[in-house]
Amino acid sequence: MTQHDSIRKSHARYSRRSFIATTSAAAAGLTVVARHVLGGEGQTPPSERLNVAGIGVGGMGGGDIATVARLGANVVALCDVDEVRAAGSFNGFPKARKYKDFRIMIEKEAKNIDAVTVGTPDHIHAVAAMAAIRAGKHVYVQKPLTHSLHECRVLTKAALDAGVVTSMGNQGHATEGARLTNEWIQAGIIGEVREVHVWSDRAGHLWKQGINRPTDTPPVPATLDWNLWLGPVRERPYHPAYVPMFWRGWWDFGTGALGDMGCHIIDHPVWALKLGAPTSVESRTTLDGSVFDGDKPNHETYPVAALIYYDFPARGDLPPVRMTWYDGGLMPPAPPEMPAGQRLPDNGVLYVGSKGKMYHGSHGGTPQLLPGSLLEQAKAVPATMERSPGHYEEWVQGCKSGKQPTANFRYTGPMTETILLGVLSLRAPGVRLEWDAEKQVVRNAPELSELIQPEFRKGWVL
Repeated sequence: MTQHDSIRKSHARYSRRSFIATTSAAAAGLTVVARHVLGGEGQTPPSERLNVAGIGVGGMGGGDIATVARLGANVVALCDVDEVRAAGSFNGFPKARKYKDFRIMIEKEAKNIDAVTVGTPDHIHAVAAMAAIRAGKHVYVQKPLTHSLHECRVLTKAALDAGVVTSMGNQGHATEGARLTNEWIQAGIIGEVREVHVWSDRAGHLWKQGINRPTDTPPVPATLDWNLWLGPVRERPYHPAYVPMFWRGWWDFGTGALGDMGCHIIDHPVWALKLGAPTSVESRTTLDGSVFDGDKPNHETYPVAALIYYDFPARGDLPPVRMTWYDGGLMPPAPPEMPAGQRLPDNGVLYVGSKGKMYHGSHGGTPQLLPGSLLEQAKAVPATMERSPGHYEEWVQGCKSGKQPTANFRYTGPMTETILLGVLSLRAPGVRLEWDAEKQVVRNAPELSELIQPEFRKGWVL
């Protein structure tokens, strides 16, 4: 059984023709939460209540904890190193006990909580999630699952060994569009797929890339614990260039546009085409193959633009696939079959098949077929995949029932490794990295091993 087989079971509850004809109504229906989850008259019975703690509860992490609370979870404790960033959650759940160090929170609250959400910057994901798993808690982790390849492998194994219910924050995995993409591709609507293009406009828009470390050292705000914010990462002076909004562009803290949006975008071809691990990856930073700023990457921040080629081997009867990632304003050319006036989305996927093409947006939005005449064939494809009640609903219900969400670590761990391998390739632009997924080594560039398994700062363990 492959890593994807477990999420390709059961019969769908929705008619394909009905979905295509009434997209809005169907989408609304997918968000209905079962009565036994919410309880009578909108209340959750105490015997069914899920007690949750949040680690990193500002920004997206705050949205995560608020969403599971709306689904009936009882927020017992909250942890954040930045009181200002977390103020919305701290004020929104006044009865929840407040902490700055997640290690202390998990130790003190171990008997009071069933599950933990992790919404920190990328470099804290692994250590925070591992602490929860070792305490036997179910865990929800924002994307990407971890900051490094080694962390991803170890965290995934720990979750599977512990038997806890897990989910990563790639919300599009629960959508109807994601299921249509799977079913249409696997039914052969666009034929044999050997070429995929994936792209994002995030690089440089929401944070800066291609810049060097600041040299000034402003004082640390009194409401921020900078030492805890750094966590396992080597020490450096505080600067607002990192906190609270811009850490994604820095090598030490984030994973760039690929780590930010790849989990929402690459998820779909990995799932639909059963891609597994790539055998090689190579990055460039311009379309003509040259490298910005001479011949060496900036070792502080990600490049302002990137082009990354992934090569995946044949899988059974499925052919090899080349997948190309674009960011920083780079995009694949619009297919010639695209009608006048239409354009590719700012973030998305383009599948090139032997009989046609298909594209969709970043979170598995409704797939579009080229030429449009293929839609008639697609309407006849039976629904073969189980539909989702909703991304967060899957995790909340799973924590109570033991059923793993479709975005559980057995799937999202290997998928995150594929994304992080692309991130790693940006450290050696122009070099085709030969990847041994089983041993987790680059055969032709052993010097990259220290980036596959970075050294933690003293006092921090995985």
